[in-house]
Amino acid sequence: MEQVYGLTGWIMAALWLLAASATIFALVHAVRQRSDAFTAVDKLTKPIWLGILGVAILLLLVNFLNLGLLAFIAIIATGIYLADVRPKVDEVQRGPRW
Repeated sequence: MEQVYGLTGWIMAALWLLAASATIFALVHAVRQRSDAFTAVDKLTKPIWLGILGVAILLLLVNFLNLGLLAFIAIIATGIYLADVRPKVDEVQRGPRW
């Protein structure tokens, strides 16, 4: 039975590391973007996204290896940024691909 808890612990650690890495990546990406790119694609402003992602990383650090409700909120916020905001901000700064 002890091996099951050990395996579960390793899986939770891997999930936490993945979530923290994705959030840090998103935060660094947001910092590097121009402020006007966010409003150009009708998204929240850059300072708001920096705040959301900053709070997300804090929630993940506070919930280290305890992926509770606050950690899931942080993961969802990161997912929204990476799936919705990041591609549009990149596209508006880069221009159309064709």
